[in-house]
Amino acid sequence: MYLEIVSPEATLFSSDVDSVVVPGVNGEFEMLKDHAPIVSLLKEGTVKIHIHTQSHLVFDELHAEVVPHNDDDKVLTLKIKSGTIEMKDNKVIVLAD
Repeated sequence: MYLEIVSPEATLFSSDVDSVVVPGVNGEFEMLKDHAPIVSLLKEGTVKIHIHTQSHLVFDELHAEVVPHNDDDKVLTLKIKSGTIEMKDNKVIVLAD
């Protein structure tokens, strides 16, 4: 599935991923490939991105907010204050603040 995380300033992340875990207003939830279409509000917390490998990802100053998880190099994290998420046809778009 394809994940795109966009802030008002820039696109923070854009790549194929295995899954994404987000801080929903009613609790944390995870989306995998072929998840049902959904639109939801997000609260302050951490977005966890599960990837195959980091070898194809390039991190620069624009993507400095997306960081590898301390315990697992196949998990990237991004702290958000709030946002909205939409999943449809194996494409996830996170509008993050």
